[in-house]
Amino acid sequence: MAVSSQPLRRARLTTDTTSIAPGPVRILAISDHVENLVYSQNIRERFSDVDLVLSCGDLPPNYLEYIVSSLNVPVIGVRGNHDHGRAFDAVPRGTLGPGTIDLHGQTVESHGLLIAGLEGSLDYNRGPHQYSEGAMRLQIARLLPQLLLNKLRHGRYLDILVTHAPPRGIHDQPDRCHQGFAALREFIERFRPRYHLHGHIHLYDRQTVTRTQFADTTVLNAYGHREMRVPILAEDAEVIAVAGR
Repeated sequence: MAVSSQPLRRARLTTDTTSIAPGPVRILAISDHVENLVYSQNIRERFSDVDLVLSCGDLPPNYLEYIVSSLNVPVIGVRGNHDHGRAFDAVPRGTLGPGTIDLHGQTVESHGLLIAGLEGSLDYNRGPHQYSEGAMRLQIARLLPQLLLNKLRHGRYLDILVTHAPPRGIHDQPDRCHQGFAALREFIERFRPRYHLHGHIHLYDRQTVTRTQFADTTVLNAYGHREMRVPILAEDAEVIAVAGR
């Protein structure tokens, strides 16, 4: 089931002070593991208030398609290092599966939030969606014109960064495959998104840290699923027609 791209259009501004600003955007973040709670006949009841789904990768296309068709909200995100092979051969270019949007290397605005995405993991066996530090810096460089345009139009570069891998030294692990990118750490230091959502790091222990404040950015591991409420910033309070509402 295809979801209209309308929710990703730029919101229009107004000076009508009688308008009511939108409330917090309700986000379902997912990554790496097919959750029974999500892949369920009760998904509509359980997640009926969700406005937007953000995927941090390593999830099968049929799972994402089920979420799209069940919730009928935008599903956007990036690919992980395991998102290749037969199940992905028929996935349309620029998507993660039917009705979804591949966010890698671009920024979008959805529900008043500025969101950017970077796919993949640190290279460890030369597989698809694996990058060296230099290659990831090149991907970030390609984002720069869009980030600068965001800054010019909205007074900020970004609200949410969506990646598969974590930043170096935050939630990552010592083995090569699960090390984070120094380039991502530098990115959030420079562009200061409010949130950085990542996956890739599986959770086997409830004591594992999944939320870290780094400068102005809250870094969150989205393994499995995570529900968020993200407030619209005060400077966007005059938005009266957030796309898709």
